Amino acid sequence: MTHGVTQAVVLVGGEGTRLRPLTNNRPKPLLPVLGRPCVEYTLRALGAAGVQKVYLACGFKSMEVVKALGDGKKLGLDLVFAFEEEPMGTAGAVKLLESKLPETFVVAMGDVLMDIDFEHLIRFHKDAGAEATIALTEVERPEQFGIVGLEESGRISRFKEKPKPEEVFSNLINAGVYVLQKDAFRYVPEDTKFDFSKNLFPKLMEEGKPLFGSRLRGMWHDIGRPIDLLLANQGMAERKGVERQIVGTEIEGKVFGNRFFATGARLMGPVYLGDDVRVGQGALILRSGVGQGSVVEGEVKLIDSLVLTNCRVRKGAHLEGSIVGDKCLIGEGVFLKDCVLGDNVNIKGPTKLEGKTLES
Repeated sequence: MTHGVTQAVVLVGGEGTRLRPLTNNRPKPLLPVLGRPCVEYTLRALGAAGVQKVYLACGFKSMEVVKALGDGKKLGLDLVFAFEEEPMGTAGAVKLLESKLPETFVVAMGDVLMDIDFEHLIRFHKDAGAEATIALTEVERPEQFGIVGLEESGRISRFKEKPKPEEVFSNLINAGVYVLQKDAFRYVPEDTKFDFSKNLFPKLMEEGKPLFGSRLRGMWHDIGRPIDLLLANQGMAERKGVERQIVGTEIEGKVFGNRFFATGARLMGPVYLGDDVRVGQGALILRSGVGQGSVVEGEVKLIDSLVLTNCRVRKGAHLEGSIVGDKCLIGEGVFLKDCVLGDNVNIKGPTKLEGKTLES
């Protein structure tokens, strides 16, 4: 790599309140996508772009993050954990690390699924002579994000955080990835809660500083709600899965996973099956994921659903549009539609539940 940017800060302090009860026992950046913590995709993509050291700004359930990621050696990175005593906002959290950072560095939100090309973004930043570059992506409903208006050069001419529907002027949104010059942090006050979107970027625009935007390349998916976690797993299974044949198993579309047992089952992709997953005779797995060590018995239907690790779904159960946490037991004949279950939930059948959120 010739761009010379070797350090990054990844913010992993999010509580994920809209994701409860899935975040009752794990912070949002550790929610699994194809069996890996969501934040791991960001870290691997940073490593692929030549970043060597990553500071992880921790907050909520920080020791869970430390335990899950360790020193970063398995990712080819040097991970350094930094702990906030109180929430300082996104820019405030990076300000605490200012003295350790080089002149140019990357900042990324750790609670968004990102399998993207960081090198392209860094090169754009350097070529543009930017003080800050924001990675941008298009969404259909931009009201939940910071929206951006771009000049032809890529310079940002307008910025609006979480606009009302009548205020929307663009569907290009701030994707939570920035390349920054250290100089930008002279506008971030010490010991003050301060955000990139609400405070720093509007200030840079006001001061006439070179604030640029570049469309990201690769896969980006917000994981703000439980349904988003399902969609992220489906999207990544389609991206990383392969079309394959297994004797005795009917398969259509892409499947991600190698160490599972599904003789006599139907797999209709995109499908993710973790290590040691067992799928019984006559079961249908349609656009769904099943985490490591889980058992899906015969005649079960999993449709647009996600079952996490070490669960058992009993014979004849039907799950549609539902997400099931770790170590859950779904009884025979249980019908779940648009439900979210936290960890360790036990549902006896037969019963029918729709639109419910349950925790143990």
